[in-house]
Amino acid sequence: MTTAASLAQVVEDHLAESDIPWEQGAREGEFVVTLPGEKKLKTVASLVVTESTLSVSAFVIRNPDENHEEFYRYLLRKNLRLPGLAYAIDTSGDVYVTGRVPAAGVDAHYLDQLLGALLQAADAHFNELLAIGFLSSMKKEWAWRVSRGESTRNLEAFRHLLED
Repeated sequence: MTTAASLAQVVEDHLAESDIPWEQGAREGEFVVTLPGEKKLKTVASLVVTESTLSVSAFVIRNPDENHEEFYRYLLRKNLRLPGLAYAIDTSGDVYVTGRVPAAGVDAHYLDQLLGALLQAADAHFNELLAIGFLSSMKKEWAWRVSRGESTRNLEAFRHLLED
């Protein structure tokens, strides 16, 4: 039988062996980890250990400015392929990826797969979500930067959408 203490030890050992930065969270049994990203610079995730479950969640993106129906439809279609995870929104409309698994099934190998899937869900579709939900804002930002000779480096991935 898995206890919260033994599962917490599995999590802590895996994070140490994988060189994943983490700190103790505000809740009992919470590990706050920082995962490196490709589209997003980093993804901060919460892992909460209890006697019976391991819960994971990570912030993906804030509530979109526009195209809400298309934005949420995109996420719901992606939910079909997430292993043990799902996209969800909070009361502000901000998007998270979350999951809860039985504690008894969690070992280092499963934890590695779960964190990989969590990072993939938070990071891989980030640019598409930005383009769907924030394109008007990005166009304004692009135009402002170009008009003032400011760097557009962090918007380069969207150049094809932003240049008129």
